[in-house]
Amino acid sequence: MNQRPVSDGPGLTDPVAEVRRQLDEILAVGGRSAGSGRGHRADGSDPQRTRPPGPGAARRHQDVGGAEGSPPGGSLEQAKEACLRLLAVRARSRAELAQRLSAKGFAAEVIERSLDRLAEVGLVDDAEFARQWVRQRHSFSGKGRQALAQELRRKGVAPEEATAALDDITVDDEHERATELVRRKLRTLPADLDREKAIRRLVGMLARRGYGHSVAYTVVKAEWEASRGDTDLGEPDAPLG
Repeated sequence: MNQRPVSDGPGLTDPVAEVRRQLDEILAVGGRSAGSGRGHRADGSDPQRTRPPGPGAARRHQDVGGAEGSPPGGSLEQAKEACLRLLAVRARSRAELAQRLSAKGFAAEVIERSLDRLAEVGLVDDAEFARQWVRQRHSFSGKGRQALAQELRRKGVAPEEATAALDDITVDDEHERATELVRRKLRTLPADLDREKAIRRLVGMLARRGYGHSVAYTVVKAEWEASRGDTDLGEPDAPLG
């Protein structure tokens, strides 16, 4: 895990054009048939179409496309386009996509159907998303396992998929990345900085990035001794701030 990606978050592995092609193939039929199957009144009118608009209706219709005759809650075609725009920026978990589509006013059924179709072609895959996220956030941003686990929870990734992705980071990987961070930080510390303050600052820096205390202290101790020649290093007396 020595390579550094060029962006802070995981991106798509396929070009945007390929994503659009796959989405068009899978969702085009669904988009044309969206809105069918609803009940109608005896006079042939659609009760959902004739329902008086409630507060925020104009905004919801604008978010889901605003096209004349568009079904309430949006169509699969509109959901496809919304997902394409989101995925073109970066890879996202299923929960993230569902949340964004809901905020745009798409109906729950449309959201589920569109995401199911995306999952069929591998464009929505939480297991792969978690692996990409963990790999790049660890390598590029220097995040430890604890921080990465919290990030995946916030993104709605299931515990089993998050655990599998986190298992890709070995103890050696964490130790190596923490060492790089400490060496970089050591170069910026004043030479006359009090030892205890320096140690607390270094260990605290790793803790904030999601490294456990054992890993953080072991790395800081080794790097402090190597750079300052001080082997009389005890653990900080007070809790880390």
